[in-house]
Amino acid sequence: MTHVLMLHGVGGNGAGLLPLASHLDLPGLTFSAPNAPHPAGPGAWAWFDIAGVTVENRPARVRAARAGLDALIEGTPVLLGFSQGSIMALDALARGKVATVVAFAGRLAFDGPLTPQAGARVLLLGGQHDPMMPPDVTREAAARLQAAGVTVQMLIEPIGHEIGPQGLAAARKFLQ
Repeated sequence: MTHVLMLHGVGGNGAGLLPLASHLDLPGLTFSAPNAPHPAGPGAWAWFDIAGVTVENRPARVRAARAGLDALIEGTPVLLGFSQGSIMALDALARGKVATVVAFAGRLAFDGPLTPQAGARVLLLGGQHDPMMPPDVTREAAARLQAAGVTVQMLIEPIGHEIGPQGLAAARKFLQ
């Protein structure tokens, strides 16, 4: 069995992301969706604080959040993330902690040299109308990851900051 660890976005929780498993249910896959370690309101969690986050300070916040994520992903071969969860999943891929990532509405907030595992692969899914993670951040992530030797598949669909039907279908095919 291959385990897929699903990482939610800021203000969400694992229970909110877990229903995706029914859309991605494939033989040989198991799913889990823990809460991120930092409270972000009643029933809401975050991987790192977004108050005052900028392009310049985001990588440091991701670095500070790594220990919490690394404890969860030990031995997990596949990460699936949404928004902030995708930021964390792509960071783990860039550091060689996992070899397979499905990233919905995320960005690569990694400011060091990328050291992915040999054979690493990623599916980047973005929304053409996403105000939080515009399509350019998806394209930038694709270019950097490809340059580091990661096999990249990318889909930009006509949605906002959400998980769309084309992305779900692409994720299912990617995970087969």
